[in-house]
Amino acid sequence: MDHLIEKTISKKEIYKGKIINLQVEEVQLPNGNTSSREIVKHPGAVGVIALTKDHKIIMVRQYRKALEKILIEIPAGKLDAGEKPIDCANRELEEETGYHATSLEYIVSFYTSPGFADEKIYLYFAEHLTTGVRKPDEDEFLDLLEVSLEEAEQMIDNEEIHDAKTIYAVSYVKGLLEAKKSN
Repeated sequence: MDHLIEKTISKKEIYKGKIINLQVEEVQLPNGNTSSREIVKHPGAVGVIALTKDHKIIMVRQYRKALEKILIEIPAGKLDAGEKPIDCANRELEEETGYHATSLEYIVSFYTSPGFADEKIYLYFAEHLTTGVRKPDEDEFLDLLEVSLEEAEQMIDNEEIHDAKTIYAVSYVKGLLEAKKSN
């Protein structure tokens, strides 16, 4: 496997921001040649697949500047420095939706774009929800939605839901509900 590894020769930080940092690394390729890699450093994030007792998926509608469009997504957010993913999941669920989960179960984690970024998202499943007060960040504007599985699948077809974590969430809920029907 070592024949695939790129050895870092040097690193240069190009940008340091609130959410991401950008660095350029000079690397020695497995064949001995050199190349440069532009890498986005991200602290990681969580997403919460929250399901009401009547099987509605809790989602938020928000504008995504990078895409210049409004998307419907599961509640999610960036990990704070030193924060455990499960604590972030609890925080983001409450901030964005006002809901609190008495049960949070880790599902999976994955890298979003490993070709140029180290962002890792941790997904949690939340049920046994109680309502509370939404507390979005001061620069966060979103609408709260409760969506049936059928509505969510239609939103994927219409590209209203168009991000990987939320499409995964809809697939997860579909599998969960199909398993409950067969029991």
